Amino acid sequence: MSHVDALFPPLRQVADAQAVAVIDHLVREAPDRALHRVNALAFAKDNGVDEEQAIAAFLHATRLGLFEMSWNVLCPSCGGVLDAGTSLKSINRAEYRCAFCAIGYEPNLDEIVEVTFTVSPRLRQIAGHDPNGLPIWEYCRQMFWSSGVDLPENLESVVADITLEALELPAGEKAILSLQLPEKFVIIFDPVTHATQFINVKGSPARERQSLSLVFDHAMAASGPIELRPGPVRLSLENHRDVRLLPTVWIADDRLNDLVARRRPYLTAKRLLTNQTFRDLHRTDMLAVDQRLKITSMTFLFTDLRGSTALYDRIGDLAAYDLVRAHFRVLTESVVAEAGAVVKTIGDAVMATFSTPQQAIAAAFRMREGMRRLNEEQQREDLYLKIGIHEGPCLAVTLNDRQDYFGQTVNVAARVQGAADARAIYATGSVVEDPESSRLLKTIGVRPEPHSTVLRGISDVMTIYEIA
Repeated sequence: MSHVDALFPPLRQVADAQAVAVIDHLVREAPDRALHRVNALAFAKDNGVDEEQAIAAFLHATRLGLFEMSWNVLCPSCGGVLDAGTSLKSINRAEYRCAFCAIGYEPNLDEIVEVTFTVSPRLRQIAGHDPNGLPIWEYCRQMFWSSGVDLPENLESVVADITLEALELPAGEKAILSLQLPEKFVIIFDPVTHATQFINVKGSPARERQSLSLVFDHAMAASGPIELRPGPVRLSLENHRDVRLLPTVWIADDRLNDLVARRRPYLTAKRLLTNQTFRDLHRTDMLAVDQRLKITSMTFLFTDLRGSTALYDRIGDLAAYDLVRAHFRVLTESVVAEAGAVVKTIGDAVMATFSTPQQAIAAAFRMREGMRRLNEEQQREDLYLKIGIHEGPCLAVTLNDRQDYFGQTVNVAARVQGAADARAIYATGSVVEDPESSRLLKTIGVRPEPHSTVLRGISDVMTIYEIA
């Protein structure tokens, strides 16, 4: 029996059958490249699998040791991977700088951090497990560029037209190159260390050969652009590092811009944090105690069960407890169905997060329908929800040994729920005015109406809308 045959049965017990079958085929038949830093969203699209089912299957596979997760900090401009770690805890710098683009970025979890999956060596050995052995363009494809850059299959042929030279430079060695510089902007870049030298080639053509020496060492000090004239140049490259380097001389024109502009969706850290399977399975991959990572847009949904105190008095603790647990099941199922996650329960209330306002609104309507069915099953009419929704920036933090959220957006969402009437769904303008939310509400024939209640003392005055 192969390793695949031995290790996949537990996965089939916990994940979607179609998603597991496609992953099984991937592991058995796909080329090495396809098993390194797998883009879960592209995988789902290419194989006709539901995105949430694919993400859940990879998360379960990671938990079982079949795949390994990578949290990659990206440059939004070129799509390069600036840093990579095995957990969210590895993102611990105030700024990440892309030497290739000469731009620095403050990390946020919306678009700058992607999550990918690589097959475990215990399941299948692939070339990507030893990046030092990858050919130069496979290294660029698999290690430097993120899974969100949709690179062509014939990458080597495409880059041939925009590179003057590309070579492997073993540790401790030196190379001398003779090049003809065109009147272009040229970049010397090593994708292993991200060491970069910009060259502005302009002026009258040089008659004598020019010289340029670069030393790749551990300092990797940033240097400004230099000017050279079009024509011959002698380029000396010295590798003082203890690893193989892959220096490449790029022509930085529209052809390079077009190459890195080819993009496709990828699994962001924000989306994974709003995934219930991730929260259930990978609690150790949450933030460290002192981490505070920014999210520019997160949607929060708060609920409260109306009259729960009176319910306990009326039917007794045991019966009421069973009803409250049943109500939590309804809410959790509604949240998960719309790709959200329950962050915590507070008494009889729920705090949930979603990547988009539209998902939160859809979940709210699911909750209402689920509670209607629960009342019918219990032959009662007194289990009603108050729901509040708000969207905005926040911080992902660790509170009370669990991943949580902090900031004004969270406070506002809780206050919106507190202002809601029994059975009502209240939301702020940032939720109802979102284009996808507007389309959803129009489709189901709901028109949000401004409510007489306003929230004061937040920034100025915030209007609350009654959705239903």
